[in-house]
Amino acid sequence: MTAAPLAIGVVDQSPVPHGSGAAGALDATLDLARLCDRLGYSRYWLAEHHSTNSFAGSAPEVLIPRVASETERIRVGSGGVMLPHYSPYKVAEQFRMLETLFPGRIDLGLGRAPAGTGRAAAALRYGRPGIPVERFPEQIDDLIGWLGELFPEDHPNRRVRATPRGTALPEFWVLGSGGSTATVAGGRGLGYCFAQFINGADGADAIRAYREAFRASPAGSQPRASVAVGVVCAESRDEAEFLALSLHLWRMRIIGGIDRGIPTPEEADAEFSRRGVAREELMRDSKVIVGDPGQIRTALRSLADHYGVDEVLAVTVTHDPAARLRSYELVAEAMGLGS
Repeated sequence: MTAAPLAIGVVDQSPVPHGSGAAGALDATLDLARLCDRLGYSRYWLAEHHSTNSFAGSAPEVLIPRVASETERIRVGSGGVMLPHYSPYKVAEQFRMLETLFPGRIDLGLGRAPAGTGRAAAALRYGRPGIPVERFPEQIDDLIGWLGELFPEDHPNRRVRATPRGTALPEFWVLGSGGSTATVAGGRGLGYCFAQFINGADGADAIRAYREAFRASPAGSQPRASVAVGVVCAESRDEAEFLALSLHLWRMRIIGGIDRGIPTPEEADAEFSRRGVAREELMRDSKVIVGDPGQIRTALRSLADHYGVDEVLAVTVTHDPAARLRSYELVAEAMGLGS
């Protein structure tokens, strides 16, 4: 029996290689988006990060239209807009505009994490009191209300219109790494993507909670669930493991407060050798799947079966943009995308 097709999407953090700059990282994002559009990837999400030397994607709402204009078929969206920083009304107008410009291709992915330091969060508020994460469900309700013009007659927001009017709704998603965001998404008819690449936790219970909580709404009539995981693919497992050393060293440095961008695999290999860290130990990290095309195919299908989803989003971080492009090419071939 032929296995059911598995959709593969992209979460792009626009990584900045050490010794390079943000302009090159954004050029690499556009190169990757064009490639993934040609190869048959399902969607392309732009991440939001603030006050970091390692990722160039600070404003997905600005980058989305550029990526969408450079592609033809792939869905393009945010992965995600960190809603507690912003007015839901402003986000509604941004994504109404995007949906008007690129009808039927826009995803609005939402998150509640700060995506940066506490000081960066305070700077985003600029003197305003912070919006507690407990109000995240309320923010989503207001966002849906403005995007869909769904406020009841007696609601105070009823007379405030999000423009441009007359557009369809973008596809709604919530990105999370725990059960509470899953039930928030399900109870409002939104899609839910479990972000395994963030902490490596097993999100099967979160996906199950999402499905149990799901209620059809104007934002969605059927449950839509996916999982986002780190992926590094190369022609051989040894090469893939070598490339992945960059990500592991970057994470170790970030935990120690060092933010220099993504190091080279050669530097990472030397650093781990000096520290006596075995490569096998690093490769047990559940946040990222590493291997040759056959191993990646088996691992992604196994992951999708475990979660009970029909879409996986790959998050690939390497020092060399060419290695990242090649990783996505190999994954597309391995998964039979576009065939």
